[in-house]
Amino acid sequence: MENGPEREPLIILTGPTAVGKTALSIQLARRVGGEIISADSMQVYRHMDIGSAKITRDEMGGVRHHLIDVLEPEEEFHVATFQKMAKEAMREIRSRGAIPIIVGGTGFYIQAVLYDIDFTPNPEDPSIRAHLKELARREGPAYLHGMLREVDEEAAAQIHANNVKRVIRALEFSMQTGERISAHNERERRKEAAYRACYFVLNDSRERIYERIDSRVDEMISAGLVDEVKRLAQRGCTRHMVSMQGLGYKEILGFLEGEYDLERAVYLIKRDTRHFAKRQLTWFRRERDVIWVDKGALTSEEACLTFLLDECGKQGIFPFVDGIASSACDMQEYIDYE
Repeated sequence: MENGPEREPLIILTGPTAVGKTALSIQLARRVGGEIISADSMQVYRHMDIGSAKITRDEMGGVRHHLIDVLEPEEEFHVATFQKMAKEAMREIRSRGAIPIIVGGTGFYIQAVLYDIDFTPNPEDPSIRAHLKELARREGPAYLHGMLREVDEEAAAQIHANNVKRVIRALEFSMQTGERISAHNERERRKEAAYRACYFVLNDSRERIYERIDSRVDEMISAGLVDEVKRLAQRGCTRHMVSMQGLGYKEILGFLEGEYDLERAVYLIKRDTRHFAKRQLTWFRRERDVIWVDKGALTSEEACLTFLLDECGKQGIFPFVDGIASSACDMQEYIDYE
């Protein structure tokens, strides 16, 4: 990646769900004197711990984390919000002389920060949004998704039909500007990176990722995922909220509402999470500037960490002393949520 000397350093560690990003990110942060910004669309919500596989204080290992437990489930969280909050966190992190490390599997969130994508809103026309919402209510999400496919096939391929809010935003953009939102996003993606960055994608064999997904879902059920979703439903959370569209939550809601039994719900969570992991990898393979980290080839977490540190050194992310970042420090004083 071409990086101008004036650009501020940034480390990104991403990859498919259940690949092992969390543990490796903690080790990396401790070695380089970094703080972690979560690029996860679910861990941002309070009261949604089990289904989001939210990192615990013990797992943080003394490393300060940002964008975890900062919103209520009733609040909307989308890419423009993430970009704004992440930039604020990065300024705060740098004010302490630390290195920001973005960790998570939401590729568009990462892209939005790395390339400083422009999300300046178009002039709103409430009648367009109201009309599209009514169509979705009357005809269903598939009908609206079909409308998007007709005007922007690429966007329709990238946005799931059940993500009605994103479908509506894409249709709104097209109706208001006459341009496909996929063309706008592609133009923004071609922008030069705004930071001196190391963009790591952690990967493993499909079989091991799928095994970990299945084990994680079983652990979530044992840990009380059904009760967690039940409490959210009792406080008025519905599947139409952004927060409740997350994997695990919408499927358990279906069980609680009598659509199918628990065994079917667990099957759907595992199946849909595997599909999600495949989509994540497809996204990252399209990205520029990524550095792939093959867990199978590196064989151990320490080998993975050494690889990350070496690559960061090559990119000038931090000065090295005997293979260890000179900015490394004890992060114990940073044990708290932002």
